[in-house]
Amino acid sequence: QVQLVESGGGLVQPGGSLRLSCAASGFTLDYYATGWFRQAPGKEREGVSCISSSDGSTYYADSVKGRFTISRDNAKNTVYLQMNSLKPEDTAVYYCAATPGVPALLDYYFNWWGQGTQVTVSS
Repeated sequence: QVQLVESGGGLVQPGGSLRLSCAASGFTLDYYATGWFRQAPGKEREGVSCISSSDGSTYYADSVKGRFTISRDNAKNTVYLQMNSLKPEDTAVYYCAATPGVPALLDYYFNWWGQGTQVTVSS
């Protein structure tokens, strides 16, 4: 059974850091492009970052460039999102997703989704 499970969310103060994890089971994640998306209350889901399966190329939304870093650990079948210098506007449910296709910050490209993890940035 194909499954993606996110973890690592929580409450953090502005300027703080969190590392999200996306663990895959039922398939080998490094054969797939993997992306992180987020959805804040009342807003549409948006692409945050993704990493390709072929050469490890990474892509970021302008709003998180320089603050977030996506990476993968093939031995653990896991993709991470390191989030630094967090801002209140980063508050959202964060989802990871995988696709056998090309990496993109567009949710309709992705076939498999996790259940999400809440990130709240507040003082």
